[in-house]
Amino acid sequence: METYAQLLKKAILTGGLVALSLSLVACSDADAVDDVAAQEEVETVIAIPVEAQPLTTGSISATYATTAILEAKEEAFVVARASGIIEAIYVEEGDYVEKGQVLAQLDKRRYELNLAKARADLAGLESELEKVNKVYSQQLISDDTYDKLTAQYESVQALVRLAELDLKETTIIAPISGYVAERNAKVGNLTESFQRERMFHIVQQSNLQGIVYLPENELTNVKLGQPATLVVSALNNAEVSGQVQRISPVIDAATGTFKVTLSVPNQDGYLKAGMFTDVALEYAQHSNATLLPRRALVTIDNQHSVFVVEDGVAKKVNISTGFEQNGLIEVMDGLNGNETVVTAGHQNLKDQAPIEVVNS
Repeated sequence: METYAQLLKKAILTGGLVALSLSLVACSDADAVDDVAAQEEVETVIAIPVEAQPLTTGSISATYATTAILEAKEEAFVVARASGIIEAIYVEEGDYVEKGQVLAQLDKRRYELNLAKARADLAGLESELEKVNKVYSQQLISDDTYDKLTAQYESVQALVRLAELDLKETTIIAPISGYVAERNAKVGNLTESFQRERMFHIVQQSNLQGIVYLPENELTNVKLGQPATLVVSALNNAEVSGQVQRISPVIDAATGTFKVTLSVPNQDGYLKAGMFTDVALEYAQHSNATLLPRRALVTIDNQHSVFVVEDGVAKKVNISTGFEQNGLIEVMDGLNGNETVVTAGHQNLKDQAPIEVVNS
């Protein structure tokens, strides 16, 4: 009969063999699963998801991009040409005024008195000269006396005209038609003739202009009348058409640039002087060009290429490019225009890589 110790030893041995057997079975099953997964991984081809877009045909232009601030083509800073107290102001900022319209009135009493005095002096001299002329014809007075009286008469005539001009200049008028951009004058203020302080600032905004400075190597690309497109960020990136109006004939030696003035029509008046704009000067235009989305282009070491979708794979094709505008690039060589190219997901693509087009 087996002892307790022998039975315990036998139980332990039996349990160990069972555990070992289960372990071997488990290991065998796991190895089998790994082998199957590895085999499936080898046999399964993983397609890379990409976005793709077909090429298009259209017109594209060569442009030079720069910036400009719109300026009033005509503006005037109105200053007083006579001295006096401001008695009345007839316009406010934002008002539209016509050329010659009265803007303000100075106290004119002193100038009226000066004019009255000058006219009285002139009338006295006229009467005296009339009497002298009668006796001068009879040679009863000397030529010297007659010449002095005639010169005095002409001098007083000039004083009358000056007094009339001074009186006229007490009425401040608009030198140009336009909008009152600034009013510094106030009723009761004393103005001095030709003082530096400007009473009014008037701008004419029906035609604005933009000043741009281009590098000297662009001089041969700019011509009078050349079209330009201006994008105004303050107006939700509205596009405005303009054209080259003037080209400076000299190059600034300090900056290596030359000045170009753009004419910008503004008949509707929604553009304002001082607005910042992005400018694109159009040099040339190609029609019926094969156009490629800019984001489809891959550039490595100055070599341009794209991935063309062909039978479920991405085929890498080297191309040469031309003009670029508004996110599109002109394809000069390498594509026939009927291809569909990868536009997203091509950063890590390789030639002939399997792909799946998943445009959103």
